[in-house]
Parts: sequence; C-alpha cells; structure tokens
Amino acid sequence: MTAVEDPACQALGIRLEHVDAGRARLRMLATPAMANLHGTVHGGYLFLLADAAFAYASNSHGRPAVAHSAQITFVRAAEVGDHLVAEAAEVTRHGRSGVYDVTITRHTTEVIAVFRGNSMTVATIR
Repeated sequence: MTAVEDPACQALGIRLEHVDAGRARLRMLATPAMANLHGTVHGGYLFLLADAAFAYASNSHGRPAVAHSAQITFVRAAEVGDHLVAEAAEVTRHGRSGVYDVTITRHTTEVIAVFRGNSMTVATIR
C-alpha cells in the first residue's frame, strides 16, 4: 500500500491499495475523531473515502478528470475501529464524461455505502 497524494486523505490515514485503468481500491481505519453524535462514523468521512476512490479511478486513464456530480447511499452504520475499503469501478466512459460506482465495505463483504460519481475530463486542473 502507498499513501494517497492529496493532503485531506493523508490527514485521515487513507491508503491506496490498488489503481488500474478505471479501477481503484483505498482503505481507511475509522478513528474516534470520525464519530458523529450517535458514536458511529460520520457520513462525511464515508463520502470522502468513496470520493477519493472515485478520483483515482476516474484519473487512471492519464487525462485529468474532476467530479461534476456524486451521490451516496448509506446502507448501514460504520463503527469506530472498522477497517473500511472503498472499491471504485468504471461503469462507462464516453467523450469527456465518465460514470463510476464505489462500494464501501468492512470485513471485506459487508456493504456500508454505495456511491455513484460522474466525472468530466478537463484540459487542466487550474
């Protein structure tokens, strides 16, 4: 595993396990600092993990890509101490647009959340 390149993910200890054409897998340990008022992992952290996997997958073709929309469905609560894995897979790419699905699991099979992101390739990022 290697560290991800963006500072937000680095601050959360998110690790890059795999990236390939249209695919990416990232891992994060849910820490006590990520808990919400119910004592479970705040959905914003789950969204960030999924979005990071989406970013790696959508940028894996060598052209800069950015998100233009995304949504997440929370299936069950993640607990502090969970080792969470986000797996992103390209659904389709056409022209400058791409669609990617990300599944967040714990214990390798228990689905926590499902995310869909839509990307757009750009000439430059800034």
